[in-house]
Amino acid sequence: MLEKLGRFMARHHWPVIGVWVVLLVGVGAFAAGHTGTAVDEFAIPGAQSQQALDLLEQDFPGAAGTNATVVYETPTGQTLTDAANAAAIGATVAELQKLPNVSTVSNPLDQQPTGITFDEGNPQLQQAYSLMNEAKTVGYSSVSYSTTITSQDEAKSLFQALEAATGPASTAGLNVTFGGAVTDAGNPAESGISDHSDQIGLGIAVIILLIALGSVASMSVPILTAIISVAMSTMIVSILMESFTIGTVAPILGTMIGLGVGIDYSLFIVSRHRQNLQEGMEVEQSIGRSIATSGSAVLFAGICVCIAMCGLVLIGIPYVSNLGLIASLFVAVTMVTALTLTPALLGAYGNRINALAIHHRKEETDPTKTFSGRWAHVTSRHPGAFAALAVVILITLALPLRSIELGFTDDGDQPTEMSQRQSYDLLTQNFGPGITGPLIVAIDLPPVTSENAAGALEAVAGLSTALKDTPGVATVSLPLPNQFPTTADPSKVPTAVIMEVVPTTAPNSDATTDLVSTLRETTIPKALENAAIPSSQVYVGGQTALLIDLTEAIQARLVWFILAVIAGAFLLLMMVFRSIYVPANAAVMNLLSIGAALGIVVAIFNWGWAKDVIGLTTSVPIVSFVPVMMFAVLFGLSMDYEVFLLSRIKEEHDKTGDSRQSVINGVASTARVITSAALIMISVFLAFVPSPDPTVKMIGFGMAIAVLIDATIVRMLLVPSTMELAGNATWWFPKWLDKILPKIHVE
Repeated sequence: MLEKLGRFMARHHWPVIGVWVVLLVGVGAFAAGHTGTAVDEFAIPGAQSQQALDLLEQDFPGAAGTNATVVYETPTGQTLTDAANAAAIGATVAELQKLPNVSTVSNPLDQQPTGITFDEGNPQLQQAYSLMNEAKTVGYSSVSYSTTITSQDEAKSLFQALEAATGPASTAGLNVTFGGAVTDAGNPAESGISDHSDQIGLGIAVIILLIALGSVASMSVPILTAIISVAMSTMIVSILMESFTIGTVAPILGTMIGLGVGIDYSLFIVSRHRQNLQEGMEVEQSIGRSIATSGSAVLFAGICVCIAMCGLVLIGIPYVSNLGLIASLFVAVTMVTALTLTPALLGAYGNRINALAIHHRKEETDPTKTFSGRWAHVTSRHPGAFAALAVVILITLALPLRSIELGFTDDGDQPTEMSQRQSYDLLTQNFGPGITGPLIVAIDLPPVTSENAAGALEAVAGLSTALKDTPGVATVSLPLPNQFPTTADPSKVPTAVIMEVVPTTAPNSDATTDLVSTLRETTIPKALENAAIPSSQVYVGGQTALLIDLTEAIQARLVWFILAVIAGAFLLLMMVFRSIYVPANAAVMNLLSIGAALGIVVAIFNWGWAKDVIGLTTSVPIVSFVPVMMFAVLFGLSMDYEVFLLSRIKEEHDKTGDSRQSVINGVASTARVITSAALIMISVFLAFVPSPDPTVKMIGFGMAIAVLIDATIVRMLLVPSTMELAGNATWWFPKWLDKILPKIHVE
């Protein structure tokens, strides 16, 4: 079927290319009028932080919306209470209150630890602490919006308006910096390199392909395939964003993978086509045969990648699930493009596939005489030594994984020149590290009546006292009910109460995680024992608690996720290669290579080794969803090289029955293409490392290292040596299992 598809695409190349052009234009035109924006929304079904957020959205919409922080710092020798500075801050607060959708703005000069009076009909969360440091040189305003950010354009607009509203303070000579969700979304770090990561990756890929293939014509086919597939996928994702919540990392991850596999898949087909032509095949026959062999491997490898990434759904967190689904979409579109557009482009070139050659190196017709062939001979003569060496290297690299520190990044991990980082430093230095990540204690009150009102009030007061007395708590705000009885409506009794709890430690600190557990498991149940309010209706939430719950939820499901992905890949490889040893060996080697890559990531990001080389200013925790996402992506991508290498080895073994020679021929025939493909993938991933966003930097670097390890130590060293050690046992397969499992033929 695939051979017929390849021949059809080659024979009708211009109509096929025309259809692709029409599709691009049509989807692009539709996307122009139906484009959504990525939004980071961490929903964790069943978690306390999610229950707290649901309660806030229902009863405190102002507290559940977007927030921003405006930090004021005086010049040396001045204070915020000086007449000119006080007037400037007052004018700034007035301007901030005029902004659209702003519900509340606090003034550091008005906020006092005691003597709070609630504004009837306009409840606001009042701090029981000052918003100005003791020296009166640094203060801040909390700006609460009644809505959440729904698009990047909206975020930029909100931040620009926020920045403009602080004009009076800036004009007065105060140093004004910004933090909070509005700033993070609307004021991304500027980086000339990271803004063009995909173009840089493509540029490096062009150079590698020119060297590997030797001609402009050959190089253009994988590049065009990748560009068109990524463009199509990006437009589809933009359309989906209008109806679905998709995180900001998803399209970046999709672009990384789409460029990498798009070039790689097409490269494997082009390389096989050039080899077929060299062996004397006609153009159409060669293209059909290339799609039937390398194209079949592309199809199977792509399905493996999609299955591995769709396995992220098992984590049970929508944000993480969407990452896998969007990445799978990019891979699926790439597969379709490689199997349809690539043969059409090859058909258009015809016999001119080597046109515009940049070098005329004579191709070695006997692959066993190449460097790769000679290397395969060496590994086959000393398989035990090479296998042991590879395993020792991989285990050593994976050792740092034992001390991995999962968590999340915050404004303190941003570059020092960014406003977010500057405001973070000012706040933590003057108000303590916990001020940037307060917890919200949300209380879902039972129906309040005249009979139980006193008991409910007493329970809230007792809980407030217990929270203040908990070790690790710096301050607790005054309890805020969602509504008050008024003269016009005395029946307007509270149905919910919230309190803000500021820890003494930073949001991403282990101590803060322990504090959240203590509040939930000890402080709140003990304070409300036999009280009018059941502890089951009190939730500890806030952004910090939400991210802590996200980390714990991922850790709880991690083992099952890994087992499910491995089991799926094991079953597929058994069906293809009719072997027990091959899928078992592949699973172990993939785990070793991914473990080694994550070990290096831990050493650099957690431990801070050579962090300056990749542009980090400080060590950071490994973002909780990055390891599972890397596992899914890399397990899938490593199957690419596994399938291309093993399918060629099996093809040789089916011809000769000689286990050793089939390994040598398979490695020799595929090493150059796999190496080129890996270099391209590494280049694409590394192009995202200059991003100032630590999460993007972490993903790009981690996947580049993983592909490097997989394509060198694993594919070129460990696979051939272990297969040589296994000998003919590599292809042993029980007859009863052979009858049960369906057959899938690759190559």
